[in-house]
Amino acid sequence: MTFEQIINDIRNRIFKPIYLLHGDEPYYLDKISSFIAETVLTEDEKTFNFTVLYGKDISASDIDNAARRYPMMATHQVVIIKEAQDTKKLDDLMYYAEKPSKSTVLVLNHKYKTYPKTKKLYKAIEKNGVVFESKKLYDNQVPKWINSYLAERKYKVSAVASQLLTDFLGTDLNKIANELDKLCISLEPGTEITPKHIEENIGISKDFNTFELQNALAEKDVLKANRIADYFARNSKEHPLILTITSLYFFFTKILAYHFMKDKSKNNVASELKINPFFVKDYESAAKRYNRAKTVQIISVLREYDMKSKGLGSVSETQGDLLKELIFKILH
Repeated sequence: MTFEQIINDIRNRIFKPIYLLHGDEPYYLDKISSFIAETVLTEDEKTFNFTVLYGKDISASDIDNAARRYPMMATHQVVIIKEAQDTKKLDDLMYYAEKPSKSTVLVLNHKYKTYPKTKKLYKAIEKNGVVFESKKLYDNQVPKWINSYLAERKYKVSAVASQLLTDFLGTDLNKIANELDKLCISLEPGTEITPKHIEENIGISKDFNTFELQNALAEKDVLKANRIADYFARNSKEHPLILTITSLYFFFTKILAYHFMKDKSKNNVASELKINPFFVKDYESAAKRYNRAKTVQIISVLREYDMKSKGLGSVSETQGDLLKELIFKILH
């Protein structure tokens, strides 16, 4: 079942006796757990029928005992197991999962890794309850997620602002959601969020960021690229060299891929590179300034400086010095 299907069923009071929520991305796992906690029982019913346990403190037998209790003055009881991945002998819960109590809503919040599909417990829950896997988003999927999150709250966001947030916040959806909520509190619904709004409310500079560094390099704007490199060097905690190199590596590998495309139409480039069509022009511009041979050379240099940033072959140079050297080699 999808996240939306599970939420709609719970909203319509269609409950399953057992939920296995697992995967690398905790955002959706916590959302479903919280929604069950808030929806199934009234506040009065929760007094005797709501239990939260932590996996590191319990075993499968403790979960079994809690789940088999009958609700008091309510149709259901809710038992939520947080950090279920730490539960002792969790596989033994299969005996309960094969015949779960229909008056219990048992939630196993199994974070940061998937539960093996070959296990009997997995198969029993799949048969008698709900299994939901939450996967980490790829970098190129995050801007779309940001757009959707803000659209639900009646906000728009420019393509540049969305990419800026992605570059700075990464793929941690809880972190992204927290920052977006700050924006929503500060701005009127219907506002189109821009880089200026992000700078004022989140603190991400609209002028000195990885996205602007890529643009400067794409345009071979030496002055702008060096200004940004200098800013990064002076603010290395907020702009770690290794993350900057990773971002530039993906940027130039996409430029190389662009060089080898036969169909360079806007829609095909966007599809093949997995980017917003708005940014196709940036790759077209960069490809004119960096031919295939130069792009391959840059990728090689980025690999070299990735190693140096980790202390291999560079003992005395600072991270800032390495970045400035790297920018020089890309541009010349």
